[in-house]
Amino acid sequence: MRRSVRWLVYTVTALVLLFSYRLSPGAPAGDAGTYRGRVVEITTGSVQVVVAVRAGRITSVAVPVFPDSNGTSRQVSERALPALKRQTLAVQSADVDTVSGATFTSDGYRASLQSALDVAGARRQDR
Repeated sequence: MRRSVRWLVYTVTALVLLFSYRLSPGAPAGDAGTYRGRVVEITTGSVQVVVAVRAGRITSVAVPVFPDSNGTSRQVSERALPALKRQTLAVQSADVDTVSGATFTSDGYRASLQSALDVAGARRQDR
C-alpha cells in the first residue's frame, strides 16, 4: 500500500513538473499571433524579424528587412538567414548561434527576434 501511494505521489509530481515546464527561456507562451521585432541597424544595413507563435511555440520566422544594399550583403544574408531561421525553430528562442562570416547579421537578427518575443510575452500577460 505504501509503495502505491509513493508511486502515485511521484507520478503526479512528475506530470505537474512536465506540463508546467517551458521548453526554452526565450520561447513565448500563450495564444497565437504574429509579432514584429524592432528594426535593428547594423553596419551593413538593417534587420527585422517577424515571428508567428501558436500554442506557445514559434511556428514560423520571416525576415522582411535584411542587408541587401550590395552583392556581398545579399550573399551574406542569403546564406545566413536560412540558418538563423532553422536554429530559431529548433531552439524556440533567440538563443541562436552566430553564423560564421555573418556576425553583424546574426547579432541584428538575434536582437530583432528577441524584441519580437518580448512583444509576444507582453501581449500574453496583458490578456
